[in-house]
Amino acid sequence: MKKMYLWLFAIIFIVPASIAQSSLRMSDSKFKRQFLDRINDLRQRGCNCGGSFMPPVPALRWSDVLTNAAQGHAMDMAKRHYFSHESKNGRTLRQRVLAVGYDYKGIQKWAVGENIAMGQHSIDEVMDGWIESEGHCKNLMSPQFKEVGIYEYKYFWVQDFGGRTSF
Repeated sequence: MKKMYLWLFAIIFIVPASIAQSSLRMSDSKFKRQFLDRINDLRQRGCNCGGSFMPPVPALRWSDVLTNAAQGHAMDMAKRHYFSHESKNGRTLRQRVLAVGYDYKGIQKWAVGENIAMGQHSIDEVMDGWIESEGHCKNLMSPQFKEVGIYEYKYFWVQDFGGRTSF
């Protein structure tokens, strides 16, 4: 009888390959909340980005439109085996956000930015890496940015920032 219970216990923890390929198995709302909490805590405190202190700045809002742009780029990098801010077809961040309908009317200065990462297994791990990198950290702390969209696909992470002031 004990052997049967052990065998059943083992079956419960077998994960199909399709599920195992997704590095984050949390709800979208939990993913958003964890990222926004981590980013906005940093923005509220201010931090050192390389040799420069970045003072506190207002919190970011979540943007589903920027998330769509980030999703497309993360999936494209994973499927086409590259790691770059420029897509293999030559599309830039600006072209990708315009293609998903990011409305930038009313922005006095075109303000978009992007952080990418590959291989990290958690939100904390990818955020720690971005904070330690001067350029990525400055994106996180830029007062020009008002909103963010983030997507992870097969350990390819894309974080797109936008500067719209009206939504």
